[in-house]
Formats: sequence, C-alpha cells, structure tokens
Amino acid sequence: MSGLDIFAWIVLIVLAASTAFVVAFMAMLPGMVARRRGHPWAEAVAVGGWVTLFFGFVLWPLVLIWAYVDVPSNPARRPVAPEAVR
Repeated sequence: MSGLDIFAWIVLIVLAASTAFVVAFMAMLPGMVARRRGHPWAEAVAVGGWVTLFFGFVLWPLVLIWAYVDVPSNPARRPVAPEAVR
C-alpha cells in the first residue's frame, strides 16, 4: 500500500464517520427540540424523528415542525351546562 492508498482510506473512514454522525444528529433533533420546549408528546416526536429518517426522509421536516408546535399548557375549559351537573 502506498501513502496515497492510506490517505484514501483515512478520508473514507472520516467521511463514513461524519455521515453517521449527521444522520444520528438529524434523527435526534426533533426529539431534543420537543423535550426542550416541554412538548406533551416529546417521546412520539423523538420516535417520529428516527422512523421518518430511516423510512424515507420526506416526512422528517413535518416531524421537526411538530416538535416546534406550541401546545396550550392549560386549555380553556368549556362551561358545564346546568342540566349536566344534576
């Protein structure tokens, strides 16, 4: 093996490791965002990030948007009708 072959192998290994890191980071990103923002379905968003990344990247942006959706912490309660109380 010449020095050029060794350099090519090093470049290939660095490229493969970088690709694996980017894929893992992109898969974890929606879950991290959802947990940081206190999303009530943070685990579902995290699973969606991994599933959509490995089964077709097309829906991954939707999961990322879902992680940023603001869910009301205290939804407005509907008034109870007097007949329903009895």
